[in-house]
Order: sequence, then C-alpha cells, then structure tokens
Amino acid sequence: MHYSLLCSFTWMAIEGLHLYLMLIKVFNTYYKHYLLKLSLAGWGIPAVIVAVSVGVMDCKQFYGVKQMTMADTNQTSSICWITDDTFFYSLNLVYFTLVFIFNTGILMAVASSICKMKQVLQTTLKTGATAKGKLWGDRERLNASCKSGLTLFGLTCLMGTTWGLAFLGSGYINYPILYLFCILNSTQGFFIFLWICLSAKKQRKRAKEDRTSSAPVRTTEIKSD
Repeated sequence: MHYSLLCSFTWMAIEGLHLYLMLIKVFNTYYKHYLLKLSLAGWGIPAVIVAVSVGVMDCKQFYGVKQMTMADTNQTSSICWITDDTFFYSLNLVYFTLVFIFNTGILMAVASSICKMKQVLQTTLKTGATAKGKLWGDRERLNASCKSGLTLFGLTCLMGTTWGLAFLGSGYINYPILYLFCILNSTQGFFIFLWICLSAKKQRKRAKEDRTSSAPVRTTEIKSD
C-alpha cells in the first residue's frame, strides 16, 4: 500500500513534466526511450524508497498491522500500514509536498500559456469580425471562458493538485473539505482516461493528415499540338 501511494505521487509529477514538455517546451523535446525512462522513474523511485525503509531498520518498526477505528462507531478494521507516525509524516508528507509544489508550478505555467493562446485567438477573431462588420458577442466570450475553466479544472484533477486539500483536512470541523477531497480525487482516474482518449484521437488525426499530405499527387500531362 505504501509503494502504491508513492507510485501515485510519482506519476502525478511525471504527468506534470509530460504536460510541460508538450505544451510549453514544444521544440526539441524528443528523448530516446522516453516511455521507458518515465516507467523506470515512476515505478523505480518508490521501490527504492520502500526498499531503503525496510532495509534501514526492522520491518516491524515501520510496517505492521494497524487498528483503525471507524468514525462515530465502535467498529475497528485492521490493515497492513505504517505503524510509526513520525516515519509516516516525515516521508509521505515531505514527498507529497515536493510533488505538490512542482505540479502547482507546472499548472500555473500551463494555465498562463492557455490564457495567452486564448487571448491571441480572441484578438484574431475580433480583428476578423471587425473587418466583416461584426462584434465579438457575449455568448462567445462565455463559451470561451467555460471551456478555459473546464480545461483548467481537468488539468488540476489530472495532475493531482486536488490532493493539496489534505493539508486543510485536519479536525472535525473540516468534514466538507474531506468530502471535497474524496470527490475530486476520485475523478482523477476519469480525467486521465479522457486525456488518453483525446490524445490518441489527436494522434490518429495527425497521422491521417500526415499520410494525406505525404501521398503522391497524380498529375496528368496534356499534350497539345
């Protein structure tokens, strides 16, 4: 479970790095064995951390059976988890904080890039509309704002920055924060699914356009006397 948790955090950071390379650093972004390197980092770094944690001290001091009491009930549940609270907070919290800061910075950079592209597009459309004697209507502005907001929300869930709500989820008075934390993070897999589907669709469309543009053009020669 600890390894799976660290893998989730690591792949969040990898997704942020991937978005940075795709949307911001567009040129000269080819890397040899790119997917293999990401896989080694995503699965290897957590494995090293867990292996070192097990090897440094006795496994029973860090991992073991932990009793958890359900809220507002007398029922208990036993799980294999981290028994040392100091180790739990010093490792997991620091690791997640670094990932959260990294992805938040990437998210702000991506959001700024999206806003700049939207402004350029709106300026172009406004110029064309003015030339034709039309105005940029409120409806188009609202649609553009909604699309930008949905894109930003999707990127927020995709990069796992909603996990930052865990910093505000201490105490009994913050139950709304905990519910919001569970709802938003449960949609992370759904947004990853949409991202993969849309990316695959764009790649197929781009490949089709490339095949169409690279197809030889047949010309017929007309001989005239």
